[in-house]
Amino acid sequence: MKLVHGTITGVDVAMNTHLKAVKVTVKNRNPITLDTLTVRGNNIRYYILPDSLPLETLLIDDTPKAKAKKKESARGAARGRGRGRGRGGPRGRGRGRGRR
Repeated sequence: MKLVHGTITGVDVAMNTHLKAVKVTVKNRNPITLDTLTVRGNNIRYYILPDSLPLETLLIDDTPKAKAKKKESARGAARGRGRGRGRGGPRGRGRGRGRR
């Protein structure tokens, strides 16, 4: 088991965590000191945060929200069936030789 102790500088969408001033402790070994370290997100079991961290104020999302644009109802809008449907000919086996 490894224990990583350091200051978090950033976390990305895959939960990859970037740290500075890091001390890595492996079980039954001496700790290793590093300037920076990145831990892949799937290897993180949990974070232990200091009690002095004011989470109530830090977790408020105060970024301005982008206003959603109204969709214009365009005539003949695509219906999500892939490529064009042609002229409405017979359904069947496609365009092979000798087919009409």
